Amino acid sequence: MPILPIDTGRYGTPEMMKIFDEKNKLQKILDVEAALAWAHAQVGDIPVKDAKKIMRRASTKYVKISRVKRVEKEIKHDVMAVVKVLSAVSGPSGAYVHLGATSNDITDTALALQLRSAINLIEKRLNELEKVLMLQAEKYKDTIMIGRTHGQHATPITLGFKFAVWMREIARHSARLRQCRDRVLVGKMSGAVGTQAGFGTHALEIQDLVMEKLRLKPSDITTQIVQRDHHAELICVLANIASSLSKFALEIRELQRPEIGELAEPFEVAKQVGSSTMPHKRNPEISERICGLAKIMRSLVQPALENVPTWHERDLTQSSAERFIIPEAFIILDYMIANMTKIIQNIYVNKRRMMRNLNLTQGRAMSESVMLALARKGVSRQEAHELIRKMAMKSELERIPFGEVLVKDPIVTKYLKPSEIYAALEPENYLGTTIKQIEFAVRRTQMERSARKISD
Repeated sequence: MPILPIDTGRYGTPEMMKIFDEKNKLQKILDVEAALAWAHAQVGDIPVKDAKKIMRRASTKYVKISRVKRVEKEIKHDVMAVVKVLSAVSGPSGAYVHLGATSNDITDTALALQLRSAINLIEKRLNELEKVLMLQAEKYKDTIMIGRTHGQHATPITLGFKFAVWMREIARHSARLRQCRDRVLVGKMSGAVGTQAGFGTHALEIQDLVMEKLRLKPSDITTQIVQRDHHAELICVLANIASSLSKFALEIRELQRPEIGELAEPFEVAKQVGSSTMPHKRNPEISERICGLAKIMRSLVQPALENVPTWHERDLTQSSAERFIIPEAFIILDYMIANMTKIIQNIYVNKRRMMRNLNLTQGRAMSESVMLALARKGVSRQEAHELIRKMAMKSELERIPFGEVLVKDPIVTKYLKPSEIYAALEPENYLGTTIKQIEFAVRRTQMERSARKISD
């Protein structure tokens, strides 16, 4: 009976759910057992015909989940249940199933196969989000809006600049994930405590052959398990990505507030309901969902790190935890990225509100521009700062446009003509290298995508 929201289908994409479903997990375990039998045959440990029989039968077509579960319920061991069923369906050749291996030779290597598929899908999702951000950065590179620090009006930026910052953040996450995958996608055939004693004289060759067959790297050295620093690193990377998505979503939520109204996530006006009692509501619920799920993602970091220490060569304390956290991390993050991509791609931009908000402070957001204009005329920067600060406070307290205060001040007008004052108050004149930075960020992203062989 479905209980958790992943099980009920509320969260998760079909592609990622399939990677971690029971049938695929079982098939990956069978793939490893098949590769092990093949490797034994290659070095002459078992007859080739028996290895071929095991390989043919190592499929969920023959090894049924229901039967494995019945055996597991009886013997209380998940991997041995698979071994027993595979051996049975392989006939006499089944005598060679699991030869020399310990459970984690199979499960850790099978997990690496799942992780490869899952990482590939996350990389694909990140590439799609990166592309959407790149297109929006270019589209809105000239769209001026107020920049904010501490939640207060600061100086002007453009919407494209905001998207470009996010784009490069996603680019860095893509790089982190690619670097991490080389350390994470490893398997092993090392036996009970890592010495490979059970595999005999061909042990190292068997491990290499199995990993070659499965297109994995052999772990450098292991105990009974692949060391969990590999997986802890991966979960930390995934949680970091989730935190960035939460940051983007939080910004959209803030800018969608009616008091600001500059951005809004897409809303199906014809039929979407925002509230069960307030018909007017257009809640940023997808963005809020992303922020909420990011909390879960960050919470998975602690058990991932706690899984690194084990008693001696292995205990079971990490096993039960990672059965939750690894599928959960990938399913949730994949869902988050897919939804953030849809939001950015279809985001509602209100340029009129952006201009209105720029003028909310009656020009005071341009105080730095005026201060530096005075400094360029020879006024001490500190003196200019204090002078303009007083002018800004007067404008705010007396509700007088900043420009009017400035053109009436004898010290300001001693150095700046009215035309120079009003030029300094124009937001488009104080964007610095905004456009150049956006264009550079886009070019760099395009180069990186080209190196990754991503077609736009």
